[in-house]
Amino acid sequence: MIRENVKRLLRELPEGVTLLAAAKERSAEEISEAIRAGITIIGENYVQEALGVYKEVEEKAQWHFIGHLQTNKVKKAVGIFDVIESLDSLRLAKEIEKCCERQNKIMPVLIEVNSGEEDQKTGVAPKDVGQLIREISSLSHLKIMGLMTMGPRFGDPEGSRPYFARTRELFEHFKDLGLPTVEMRYLSMGMTNSYKVAIEEGANLVRIGTKIFGEREGSYN
Repeated sequence: MIRENVKRLLRELPEGVTLLAAAKERSAEEISEAIRAGITIIGENYVQEALGVYKEVEEKAQWHFIGHLQTNKVKKAVGIFDVIESLDSLRLAKEIEKCCERQNKIMPVLIEVNSGEEDQKTGVAPKDVGQLIREISSLSHLKIMGLMTMGPRFGDPEGSRPYFARTRELFEHFKDLGLPTVEMRYLSMGMTNSYKVAIEEGANLVRIGTKIFGEREGSYN
């Protein structure tokens, strides 16, 4: 099933859009099957969970952290992840910088935008994205590579469109500025329910779980 789902999605996605397999609560065997089917990026929400499967997956892929990263988990995260998509504060950036310096590693990061400005959500308010970029652009072991947003959850994916559009506008604004330490390469938006709308609004990286791995209880991927 996983193989067929991946192949179908890869055929469906437009050129230039990359598929990330959101592997929350998935086994190493499931992740391996997805990679063998053509997945090149695995996304994990929890550091401890990722550590449990990372060493068991022999197939090569990039590993992206897509959940809320606590500062006390940064050292372990830096050790296994290739990209952190959920940078949302200067405090977190400084901790990543410190751990990357010790490990002699440059960490590509995406700024997580709280595009719906929801109090219960992590991420940076749209109006504060520029300030955070300026604050962390001098950190020598971080490389800002784009933006990510979850957006509010709606039953109808059309409800997400204004929030994806708002994040794309920010993405294009900072891309056009041509800042020397910022490379706006990735716009990570959309999950199983909303990825088609996200792509229409400019996403070039979509995070899909359920449509690859099948349903799990409480799934929103």
